[in-house]
Amino acid sequence: MKYGICPISLAPLRLQAADASEMVSQVLYGELFKVIEHRKKWSRIRLHLDGYEGWIDNKQYQEIDSIDYHKLIDDNFAFAKDPISIVTHSDETLSTLTIGAQVSSAAYFQDSVANQQSIDEEDIAKSNLINTALLFLNAPYLWGGKSPLGVDCSGFTQLVYRLNDFHLKRDASEQATQGEVLSFIEESEPGDLAFFDNADGDITHVGIIMQDNHIIHAHGKVRIDRLDQSGIYNAQLNTHTHKLRVIKKMI
Repeated sequence: MKYGICPISLAPLRLQAADASEMVSQVLYGELFKVIEHRKKWSRIRLHLDGYEGWIDNKQYQEIDSIDYHKLIDDNFAFAKDPISIVTHSDETLSTLTIGAQVSSAAYFQDSVANQQSIDEEDIAKSNLINTALLFLNAPYLWGGKSPLGVDCSGFTQLVYRLNDFHLKRDASEQATQGEVLSFIEESEPGDLAFFDNADGDITHVGIIMQDNHIIHAHGKVRIDRLDQSGIYNAQLNTHTHKLRVIKKMI
């Protein structure tokens, strides 16, 4: 088994082994993974934090040995806490990191990160989820994105929860298999998740419930809309944009 770590700000994770293939997610700086198939230019990997799989360009990751991999995953994770942070490399060059980058791995590269956040009991309070979510407000929507420079709906919810020490799966349909079902919106609390389906009944969207029947979600951009028993109501468009399927309590 081979192992890897992401040494750059973020790397695209693609559906197929080709630059033109769909980006299904991103690998952030310091994230660890197993290499489950290796080719000349591409590798299929499985991310440690959520088990998500895809193809990464071999030029965009660094192979590490089993000892270092297991040592790094046994360490307490720390994440970049600001939307944009700066990392200083051992050769004194700089790179930008986005919120959620796994900066606890920086020591492996002999890097120094200006802003980071270790998880402690104060950080995992459910009330902190909304404050974290608001850091992404107005971030543009990007299919497969996992940063404030571009994020999709489930990448947004996954990052918000990860920064509060709770690990969601990657896709909305997978996240919907987690947690406890709530029967009514009135039972929900800020930080709970609402899931939405399409005409075929497939769950395709997710957002974070806020106070006073509002929801923050990634749709065009990370935005705040109204939530009711029918779904998400966009006041600008004067219509419902998503049909509610289920509400789930994760924490």
